[in-house]
Amino acid sequence: MLTLALLSLLAACGTSTDDGSTATNGDAQTASDFSTAPKDVAAPPADATVTASGLAYKVIKAGTGKDYPKRQSRVEVHYTGWTTDGKMFDSSHKRGKTITFGLGGVIAGWTEGLQLMVEGETARLW
Repeated sequence: MLTLALLSLLAACGTSTDDGSTATNGDAQTASDFSTAPKDVAAPPADATVTASGLAYKVIKAGTGKDYPKRQSRVEVHYTGWTTDGKMFDSSHKRGKTITFGLGGVIAGWTEGLQLMVEGETARLW
């Protein structure tokens, strides 16, 4: 399992060990770090990368991992989501608890965007 985290969605990442337990990145952020929408929440900045599908993403903090999750991977993520007008609509940070799910079972933007991340990375997706 890969542990990731997401903003606008914002995401941060980790991996599972061979015994199935989760190894986190060790520098979890608090809910207060994600309580204010980023200035570029309405649209990706010029330096964001845009994939062929139209997903825009920007790495906020480089990760330390080497492995990328696959569509069939289970991932553990911390995330915060905002509407384009800056209203938070959901946040694992606010709840103080990560969420784990099969990567192929979520919306296309998450499935694609999280596959671009490695353990310990934080990225913004539009």
